Amino acid sequence: MKRNHDTIAAQATASGEGGVAIVRISGGESEKILSRIFSAKNGKPLENRRLTFGQIVDGGEVVDEAMAVLMRAPLSYTREDVAEIHCHGSQALVGRILRLLLREGARMAQPGEFTLRAFLNGRIDLAQAEAVMRMIRAGSERAMRSAVRQMEGGVSAFVKTAREEIVVLLSAIAAAIDFPDEVEETETAQEVWQKADAIRRRLMASCDARAGRIEDEGLLVVLAGRPNAGKSSLMNSLLGGERAIVTDVPGTTRDTLTESFQHEGVRINLTDTAGLRETEDVVERIGVQRARKAIDEADVRVLVIDGSVPLAQQEDALDCLPNLIVITKGDLDMQVTAQKIADRYPGIPLSSVCAPRGEGISELKDMLVSFAPKDATESSMLSQARHVEAAMRACRSLADAQAAIDDGMPLDVCAVDLSSALDALGEITGETMSERVIDEVFARFCVGK
Repeated sequence: MKRNHDTIAAQATASGEGGVAIVRISGGESEKILSRIFSAKNGKPLENRRLTFGQIVDGGEVVDEAMAVLMRAPLSYTREDVAEIHCHGSQALVGRILRLLLREGARMAQPGEFTLRAFLNGRIDLAQAEAVMRMIRAGSERAMRSAVRQMEGGVSAFVKTAREEIVVLLSAIAAAIDFPDEVEETETAQEVWQKADAIRRRLMASCDARAGRIEDEGLLVVLAGRPNAGKSSLMNSLLGGERAIVTDVPGTTRDTLTESFQHEGVRINLTDTAGLRETEDVVERIGVQRARKAIDEADVRVLVIDGSVPLAQQEDALDCLPNLIVITKGDLDMQVTAQKIADRYPGIPLSSVCAPRGEGISELKDMLVSFAPKDATESSMLSQARHVEAAMRACRSLADAQAAIDDGMPLDVCAVDLSSALDALGEITGETMSERVIDEVFARFCVGK
């Protein structure tokens, strides 16, 4: 990856009106460019790592009263000279300051270019760089904690250990090939097979793309059931507000409706669906088709059963293979018992609620969260899709190395497969990553980060 030594500038805070906006500059000319447009109130030059009050000036015109800080290399985010201007949050003002910086020799930063420079200058690896964007986009406490662990090097340390172990195996093979009189090839092959197997098993156990998706996007929960089973009332109660239309008329919900809430740090994307039944109504039939599609794609399929109606009258909705069953309308005369549900769906968790009164809702939220992967577990160490894909390629290469040994192939054939595994794992941290993939990773970043 070619390094670019231009001095770059961009707004680091989100666009829009606010109390304060931050404009960031990085590159060898940062201090010089900042000094041309910022004048400290105390009349002194900026000190390293000290926030200073002053004015943004354009010639003799005062543009804004602001704070500025200079962070000289290498103790900065990019390991280059970095400066920041903390100004008032008007977008017109930010635009004016950026134009001044560009006039003085900076250029506009590309998306993710500050973090790209941190990566290229060795401050962080590629997995940590991705964690920066995960942190910015975190939609739940669970996602935020996961991003912090990745940003602090949890993924990187795990991958580094696996790579170091593979390097040891390659060294053992090299010794067996170069010194056949001193190193027994058969013993070396057996040792390589066993250790490659241990690395492969550990990598496979640590891959969980589903955990990463749920951390970043949330747990997809779909409410399914017959018309007028109480799905919309249940959704409103879980959300704590009137989001879905609730009437006594069956079939009110004609389409899927999704809203999100958080519980115990987990984001839950809750989808209400059209009632499942055979119908001649064209619009309702489309709604039922969309409901079944949502059910197929859900992480958690919640079958909502009207407790005041006998099960025999709800047959259209009882074939959705639920992960969780909720009996609603606990304030009415119950025609459905827990035992009847257990007989029909053995082993499926069951909850009873009265949505209008809020009874059983807190317990139901706890049950929904239990379907999310556990937080901070080693089993989900590699949870990002790109990391999992690279790790699984490494696992296949390790298995190929074992197969080569089983087939009695020369050890140098096994070494080729081990090297492929080493390269695949290196893609996670960026040690063996192609320029194209690095560009794709940073293209997903926002400007200013």
